[in-house]
Amino acid sequence: MSIQTPLSPAPPTKRAPTAKRRNTRARRDNRDGLVMVLPTTVIVIAVVIVPVLWNVVLSFQDLSLLDIRDAGPFQSLTMENFVRVFTAAGFWQSIANTVVYSVAATVGSIVVGLVAALALRQPFPGRGLVRAAMLLPYVAPVVAVAFVWQIMLNPQYGIVNVWGQQFLGWDRPIDFLGRAPYALITVIAFEIWRYFPFAFMFITARLVAVPRDIEEAAIVDGASALQRFRYVILPQLLPVVALLSVLRLIMTFNKFDDVYLLTGGGAGTEVAAVRVYDTLTGRFDVGGAAAQSIVLAVFLAVCLLVYIRFFVRKEDRA
Repeated sequence: MSIQTPLSPAPPTKRAPTAKRRNTRARRDNRDGLVMVLPTTVIVIAVVIVPVLWNVVLSFQDLSLLDIRDAGPFQSLTMENFVRVFTAAGFWQSIANTVVYSVAATVGSIVVGLVAALALRQPFPGRGLVRAAMLLPYVAPVVAVAFVWQIMLNPQYGIVNVWGQQFLGWDRPIDFLGRAPYALITVIAFEIWRYFPFAFMFITARLVAVPRDIEEAAIVDGASALQRFRYVILPQLLPVVALLSVLRLIMTFNKFDDVYLLTGGGAGTEVAAVRVYDTLTGRFDVGGAAAQSIVLAVFLAVCLLVYIRFFVRKEDRA
C-alpha cells in the first residue's frame, strides 16, 4: 500500500513556456514597431536634423559660396560670423522691420479673420459661396497676387492712385512700393489680406463648437451683443487665438516671398529673411547667412517657449 503526500509541490508545468511565449511576442511587437517607425525616423533625420546640424556647422565657418563645394564639417570654426551679424550695419534695423512686420501682420490677419468669421456666423443665402470666396487670397499663387498688387499700386497707371486723385483729393500719386514708410505699410496690408483666411478657417471651426445655450442664456439676461462677445464668445476663442498667434508669428517672421516679390527688400522693407537671402546670393557669404538664420531660429524658439509657458500650461490646468 502506497502512501501519498497531500502537500507535495505541483510540478512547474506551463508557466515557463507561457512566459517564454509572452517574451517572444513582446520582442516581436517591439521589432515590428521599430520597423514601422524606421522610415519616418530616417526621413526626419535626413530632411530635418542633418540640414539643421549642417547649418549650425556652417554658421561657425568663414565660408564663401564659391568654396562650399570643397568645404567639410571639420574646417576651422570661428565666432566671427556672429560678431559680424550683430555689428553689421542694417542688422538691427532689419530685426526691427521684421518685428513690426510680423506683429502687425499677425494681429491684423487674426482681427480681420475674427471679424469675417463673426460676420458669417449666422446662416444666410449664399453663405457657402461667400465663405469659399474668402479663401481665394490664401489659395491663389503668391506670384500672381503680388503682380496684381504691383499693377494696382503703380504710381503711373495703378487704379489705386487714379481713384485716390479723383475721389480722395490726392495731390500726386503715391509710390506705395518704392517709398518709405508706405512700402512697409503696404507689405503688411498685403500679408493681412493674403492670410486672414487662415485665421478665418480656424476661428470659424471653433465658433461652430461654441454652445448656443450659453449665448441664449446671456440674451435672456439682457446682455448686449458686445457683452455676449466679450464674456461668452471671446473666452471660448482665446485658445484658438493664442495658437493662431504663435503659428502666424512664426510663419510671418520667416516670410520671404511676399516681401521680396513686392519690394525686393527696398524702401525700408528689408526683413530678416530677405537679408539672409541677400547675404547668401549677393555677398556669397554662406557663414554669415547661416549665422543670421541661427539668430532667427533662437528668437522663434523664445517665442514658442513663451507660448508654452503662458498658454499651454494654463489650458492644462483648466
